[in-house]
Amino acid sequence: MSNQGRGKSRGRGRGQDDKRQYSRGPGYSQGSGYSQGPGPSQSSQPPQSFQPSTSEWSRKPGPPQTSQTPYTRPQLTQSTGRAVGRLGPRGDSGPGYAGKSEKMDVDDPSSGTSGQGDAGALGRGAMRGRRPLPAEIHTKPSTLVSKKGTTGAKVMLQANYFKLLATTDWCLYQYRVDFSPEEDRTIVRKGLLRLHKETLGAYIFDGTVLYTSHRIQDELELWSNRQSDDTKIRITVRLVGDMTRGDQHYIQFFNIIMRKCLGLLKLQLVGRDFFDARSKVEVRDFRLELWPGYLTSIRQHESDILMCAEITHKVMRQQTLLDILNDCYQLSRHDYKKSYQDQVMGVVVLTDYNNNTYRITDIDFDATPNSTFQLKNGENISYKDYYRNKYQIKIRNDSQPMLVSRLKPRERRAGQTELVYLVPELCRATGLTDNMRENFNLMRALAEHTRVSPKSRIDKLMTFNRRLRSEPAIVQELNDWNLKLDERLVEIPSRILPQEKIVFGGGRQAPAGQFADWTREVHNKHLFNVVKLSNWVVICVNRVRRDVEKFVGILQEVANAMGCRIESPRFWDINDDRSNTYTDTLERIMSSSNPELVYCVVSNNRTDRYGAIKKKCTVDRPVPSQVFLAKNLTKNTRSIATKVAIQLACKLGGAPWSVELPPINLMVVGFDVCHDPTDKSRDYGAMVASLDKNLTRYFSAVTAHTSGEELSNEFSVNLAKALHCYRQLHQNLPSHIVIYRDGVGDGQIPYVYEHEVEQIKSKLAGIYGDISVVKMAFVIVTKRINTRVFYNQNNPPPGTIIDDRITNPMKYDFYIISQSVRQGTVSPCAYNVIADTTGWRADQLQRITYKLTHMYYNWCGTVRVPAPCQYAHKLAFLVSQFIRRPPSTQMQNLLYYL
Repeated sequence: MSNQGRGKSRGRGRGQDDKRQYSRGPGYSQGSGYSQGPGPSQSSQPPQSFQPSTSEWSRKPGPPQTSQTPYTRPQLTQSTGRAVGRLGPRGDSGPGYAGKSEKMDVDDPSSGTSGQGDAGALGRGAMRGRRPLPAEIHTKPSTLVSKKGTTGAKVMLQANYFKLLATTDWCLYQYRVDFSPEEDRTIVRKGLLRLHKETLGAYIFDGTVLYTSHRIQDELELWSNRQSDDTKIRITVRLVGDMTRGDQHYIQFFNIIMRKCLGLLKLQLVGRDFFDARSKVEVRDFRLELWPGYLTSIRQHESDILMCAEITHKVMRQQTLLDILNDCYQLSRHDYKKSYQDQVMGVVVLTDYNNNTYRITDIDFDATPNSTFQLKNGENISYKDYYRNKYQIKIRNDSQPMLVSRLKPRERRAGQTELVYLVPELCRATGLTDNMRENFNLMRALAEHTRVSPKSRIDKLMTFNRRLRSEPAIVQELNDWNLKLDERLVEIPSRILPQEKIVFGGGRQAPAGQFADWTREVHNKHLFNVVKLSNWVVICVNRVRRDVEKFVGILQEVANAMGCRIESPRFWDINDDRSNTYTDTLERIMSSSNPELVYCVVSNNRTDRYGAIKKKCTVDRPVPSQVFLAKNLTKNTRSIATKVAIQLACKLGGAPWSVELPPINLMVVGFDVCHDPTDKSRDYGAMVASLDKNLTRYFSAVTAHTSGEELSNEFSVNLAKALHCYRQLHQNLPSHIVIYRDGVGDGQIPYVYEHEVEQIKSKLAGIYGDISVVKMAFVIVTKRINTRVFYNQNNPPPGTIIDDRITNPMKYDFYIISQSVRQGTVSPCAYNVIADTTGWRADQLQRITYKLTHMYYNWCGTVRVPAPCQYAHKLAFLVSQFIRRPPSTQMQNLLYYL
């Protein structure tokens, strides 16, 4: 179960996305403003049968499947989708984020996606004048003397940034470009305008918006001939605005230039990112291709404008969606449609004929390539003829169903039709499925190419830099704009914090170690807070009873060595491992007794069984539970038993260790959001807050909300509940509160600052009576960043702090490397303090943040983010993926979700 749901926790979940909202009929009007005529014609005869692979199948006439509703065929247009099949450097997260120590227990499904788009150019349909960008809030407190810390050994690092040695310092003019008759293809629009380069001078054009460094006429009319049909095209260029240095769009302009330069490197644009198809790596055993690519982002940093350059990869399957359909048919001829839907819904595909990506939201089994739709000129044409005329592509299978992609609201507002129909034969699947991610051999094969060592990454970055500086067309382009890129990586003054001391029971301490891993220390020291387990139940199938009894004996031995006493359990044998067998057994147990914990041994990591057990034990009959894979009963038994003993102790209210902390009444809070994969409109926000001065006990609460964003109005309400619980336990309130908020994009920071922070302040004022009594810091945690740092061509050690050179001058921000990564390049975590009344020096906040990365109890080492954030993610992931309803409040003071 450790790999179930991977990639879904950040809004990438797959769902069927409102398939029944549209119906076929004349006069159908789409949300994009297009008024469609009659739907495509349908033959009264069954579609032509075809040869899928080795046998023939044909589609019988009849009503559509119950899960499908016929659509009116919208006009087929190009769209620009976001590629999500990109595979970042696996292993950069380190062992703690999806901890390898947790794989022995089904109770730790890992998640995570990697990669993010850069600040790209304005797209088609850009608004006239300046596109509204989210305002960058100046969050650096006026009382903060310096955001640079002082503790630790000073070192000099390198980062994957290049300095812009010279930059444009004159006014830039922005123009809107329109074509008549309309031309949809961006590449053709650029070619038509390129014929007038002498008239326009140096310019940047993204298909709609044109930038120049000199002013041309406010309105200019140009004429070009389209070579494909010799049509005369009128090009109208209108002045819509200007940009001066310091303008919010000014830096965006540099990103547009850099994207043009990447195109001049003959890289292939897939979605919004550039990949080098000529350097692709074939993983033939799994019918995959790995395309290397580059992500670039130019931003204003502390004293310079820097370009971040990162190496990325995109997984391309050699299968078309027609191949997947054939496979489904071969495996299950009677139920191939459902199987095909399960595999295809939510998949992002690449169409080679226009290098666009689309997310599949539905399958129309009543449509085929012979179905027709209406062009803008009113002419009806079949999809088969459309592709033959426009792209010179011959579609070979006439009976394949059509794929449906619903475009994003942003694309619909840009004037594109809401639904796009695609031919499976022309669509290549991208990215990895959950089944692929669970294939150890496949992931290991990919990791050989994606886990790039620091030295190799530096070499690739320098090669990329040399390509940019040696390509004549790029050199000319940069010279036209008075731009020059440094040939060296940026150097950053940094610090390495001293090793933390891990505190165990009886006040015994041990250093965290050079690699921030204290696994060996746990085996022979008492836990910080020990517990006793007397009344517990083990549920297992008959055939593994003997192995389970042997494992329980070892579990009792290792727990005793750690100071915890575990009595012998009651065994409940079951005849099969079906989901309802476990739930019925749990119901009988809970009806007849009241155990402290239930321990379920399962044969495999099926999600339905896991979800059924967890729902029963967290909602219906609240009791701490442990789900354990039978295959781990005989693998490295003592090591696994030690980890299980720690998890059991935590779920019962104990704690294995702590760290040295300041002597104040401190509460630390973590918040994260995960999306429900079956209902994309529903999210679950989890808040976890500490309840003691040692930061070993936690209050938790989960709230569902339907905004579709990683924001929650219930945050302040749940924080008030945590404070009430804290007061009940200690008869006082914490004097300091540090909140770590995960899952916030740059565009959401203003909302979080103006709403969540203000709501929390208002709630605190009501609880404390005077807001000045409590000191609070609100920190946004960002894991998915492209920044990489190097120390003597190796990974920096845990405890490395970066708070200069690559930070933002308008923010109170810093980076921390908290983990030791042995494979690949370590990825730092970014922290942005948007509110702070603690009065602490930057050094103090950095150190408490680093200490908290030692406090995640599912891993005997540091994790990438502070423990409250990781706990909140664990809880939100459990609820969104498996339970899908708020857990019972009876266990809100236990770490039952580990």
